Amino acid sequence: MTAKPPTEHLSSTPASAERAPGGRTARDTSSKDEPDGQSKDHSPGQPKGQAKGQAKGQSKDQETKTTVWVALAANLVIALAKMAGGLFAGSPALLSEAAHSIADSMNEVFLLAALRRSRKPADPQHPFGYGKERFFWSLLAAVGIFVTGGCFSIFQGVEALRSESSETTTGYIIGLVVLGVAFLAEGGSLVRALWQVRHQEGGIGSDPALRTVIAEDGTAVLGVTLAMIGMGLHMATGEIVYEAAASVAIGLLLIAVAYRLGAEARAQLIGESVDPELRREIGEFLAEQPEIDRVATLLTMRLGMDSTLVAARIDLAPGQDSEVVELVMERIKSGVAERWPEADQVFLDITEAPPLPGAEVDPDLTG
Repeated sequence: MTAKPPTEHLSSTPASAERAPGGRTARDTSSKDEPDGQSKDHSPGQPKGQAKGQAKGQSKDQETKTTVWVALAANLVIALAKMAGGLFAGSPALLSEAAHSIADSMNEVFLLAALRRSRKPADPQHPFGYGKERFFWSLLAAVGIFVTGGCFSIFQGVEALRSESSETTTGYIIGLVVLGVAFLAEGGSLVRALWQVRHQEGGIGSDPALRTVIAEDGTAVLGVTLAMIGMGLHMATGEIVYEAAASVAIGLLLIAVAYRLGAEARAQLIGESVDPELRREIGEFLAEQPEIDRVATLLTMRLGMDSTLVAARIDLAPGQDSEVVELVMERIKSGVAERWPEADQVFLDITEAPPLPGAEVDPDLTG
């Protein structure tokens, strides 16, 4: 079997490095200040690409935190205004929107907790870190949207149909003014979130916090529009059914958004693999290595926003020197982490056993 040349992004130290006196390789005798594969600008034992990836992730978190704070400030002010206007006008649609804004405010608090807790360093009890905290708090936010926003809005609409309406024109005018201000505030928060998506690398990606803010603000703008239409038709016709229908529509909209966000958070909590394109690229990278004869199984799982588990069962090419196998494996793992900084947990299992039952094996990834 003709050996293939190593790719450029792997360590420049060859797999069959000459051994120095005492059985140590040239890699072993490198400077203690700058071990192989490291530089002075990051922690020992951490590939440079991985350190850069973590720095980029923290920068994105700071931008997302700013976006969440903007949304929280807007929702708190709007919730108070809607509540006051809804109670003064006796408008079910406006009270539904107040419940919507209260739910959004609670969810922003959850998201801020997610951003802080998901960056806690790994410890013996949680060796893979706390990255999935973000998915957990995003799931709670989805539940909050469903209960506080969706169910309460539908309840308000049903109650409005069962009771007599006694709202005054003055009350409705005040309510419409409040909704107009809310539309501008929610729209501004949505523009801020979309601006971040447009200017950050990878767009919205899989960040549940940013995705939740965009879903909340987008739903809020649409909900305010529905409430204004319902109140306007009620004023014009004197029929409360229009406003009640708007309240129910807002509730159904919130439930649909909550279900979508909850389903995505659930999938990430259970253990979601990376996208197929990234998995294929990692598999091809492993299969291209001259020391690997076959990639039997490749498993991946997202552990957080910038943390991914990669586990592969591989067969080594014939004639490998057992004394340098460990160096080869470390070189390959460093190459994976350098090319894909989010792949910070890489495990290679050398085996000649058949693939695990039920595990996906792509023929294109085998050598």
